Amino acid sequence: MKTAIDPSPSEAALSPPVLAGTAKWVVFSLDAGRYALPLAAVERIVRAVEITRLPAAPPIVLGAIDVQGRVLPVFNIRRRFGLAERDIDPADQFVIARSANRLVVLVVDAAQGVLQSPASDTISAASIATGLEHIQGVIRLPDGLVLIQDLDRFLSAAESRALDEALEPDIPHGS
Repeated sequence: MKTAIDPSPSEAALSPPVLAGTAKWVVFSLDAGRYALPLAAVERIVRAVEITRLPAAPPIVLGAIDVQGRVLPVFNIRRRFGLAERDIDPADQFVIARSANRLVVLVVDAAQGVLQSPASDTISAASIATGLEHIQGVIRLPDGLVLIQDLDRFLSAAESRALDEALEPDIPHGS
């Protein structure tokens, strides 16, 4: 079989994304578009919950949520890709994933499952066009393309610093 989507992304998140010439991805949708993250980067997928706003966070950050005692930033990937803004719906899902620097939350319309595809079906973003900073590559499927997100480049250095400052607890200075 060339490609397969398993409707339950329950495989261990520590699996390497490429095994024996195949790659494993968690596929999700935003409006009509399909996007993916390496399976190894995804910790889990949960139902949408209320988000606490972070006033000093960059505009790309919707706020934060508490996940088992960890405060995690929630990214607005609709804004990053120029999609129409909309309120979070109770049917939406949150993808909790690991970038190189932090654990993050992405708001998605729906997780579609785990995709296993031949590595040869993946095209690097650099071979398509310049300026695709947040896209790692594209997966070709018989019914269309899936854009692979690059979480390590999702935030600019300035946005990352602003997020770090917004997430720091207020600590009184001086005595």
